[in-house]
Amino acid sequence: MSTTVIGKSGTWRNWAGNVTARPVREVTPATVEELAAAVRQAAEDDLRVKAVGTGHSFTAAAATDGVLIRPQLLTGIRKIDREAMTVTVAAGTPLKRLNLALAREGLSLTNMGDIMEQTVSGATSTGTHGTGRDSASIAAQIRGLELVTADGSVLTCSATENPDVFAAARVGIGALGIVTAITFAVEPIFLLTAREEPMPFERVLAEFDQLHAENEHFEFYWFPHTGNTNTKRNNRSAGPEKPVPQLNSWFEDEFLSNGVFQVANWVGQAVPATIPTIAQISSRALSARTYTDIPYKVFTSPRRVRFVEMEFAVPREAVVDTLRELKAMVDRSKLRVSFPVEVRTAPADDITLSTASGRESAYVAVHMFKGTPYQAYFTAAERIFTAHEGRPHWGKVHTRDTDYFAKVYPRFGEFTALRDRLDPQRRFQNDYLRRVLGA
Repeated sequence: MSTTVIGKSGTWRNWAGNVTARPVREVTPATVEELAAAVRQAAEDDLRVKAVGTGHSFTAAAATDGVLIRPQLLTGIRKIDREAMTVTVAAGTPLKRLNLALAREGLSLTNMGDIMEQTVSGATSTGTHGTGRDSASIAAQIRGLELVTADGSVLTCSATENPDVFAAARVGIGALGIVTAITFAVEPIFLLTAREEPMPFERVLAEFDQLHAENEHFEFYWFPHTGNTNTKRNNRSAGPEKPVPQLNSWFEDEFLSNGVFQVANWVGQAVPATIPTIAQISSRALSARTYTDIPYKVFTSPRRVRFVEMEFAVPREAVVDTLRELKAMVDRSKLRVSFPVEVRTAPADDITLSTASGRESAYVAVHMFKGTPYQAYFTAAERIFTAHEGRPHWGKVHTRDTDYFAKVYPRFGEFTALRDRLDPQRRFQNDYLRRVLGA
């Protein structure tokens, strides 16, 4: 996947191309001290400051017309503590590099999302997650944080040091400071057996609680305009390692899931009436398979077909009703949806603005092919999600505002009070934060 682009004109674009910004200047600090100096200079010049990762957010969370901080030189592992079983990593490190480095050391994160192109700070700050019965988001695996605050000072926090900041800054949406290093809990590397198989939509819904209870990691993709899903169950395994054969992996993960899928979306975009037929074919294209490998090779997969995404976390007990309503809405509408709907779960966590804060959650993600009008579909989906008190992913398209978040996050006031203390001048403000957190 390509990363964030700064054009010749100084225009910043995100990965999906739906967000652009024109910063006054761009800074690529090589040290935390240089980053802190850039924040102090921005304050002297009365400019806002935002850090960007690889641009995988679909919202304008990182956009700024002030100073844009690029963290690509702030990378690499600072320290591995085998006694505490933690790793401290610089904030600009891509998850891919972290996963590879940990694997070489015989270590792994417990859980992760399904792509690994993002920087560790970008992924955690927006609440990126995978799916898990007992293991939560990437941010929930954080044991310590270092961040540069609005006055240019460097603040460290953990469960015992500045615990109020730690409670909030693990999913800070860039509002509390610029994260410069993260300490994650790690464990000895392990094997996962993945079982992927098609399953009828109605059966998945009927057996959802059982599938969730019986598997450490359960997720599925429903193909709109069909009654078909592809399910994936990941569970720890004693081995032996049995990866997907290279040719099969290329054929299914690259040729079918990316190459053919890209062409199918081009056809669907040109002739929307073909989409239901394409969906029927797509939903049957991938056959059942089982393989066993190390975690990042099971959890993550390449995503080369560009799209725009909306995702909401609803209470887990509401997910079956949510999906039935979503399917009924698509079936009775004139919408033509070529991308599958992704469904995952997470246990409750204790992070102030985590989408799973204080409640067991299920995630429902809707996608549209890049360049296809998505507003009608997303508006109708958002209406369903919000009826169930859904919480939108901070890095994905939504139209919710401060009043809504104050209702669905019991600790919302705790976060905004901390922001008032750490950034009273709103050095890290932008239009997106103004909408979701207030002025």
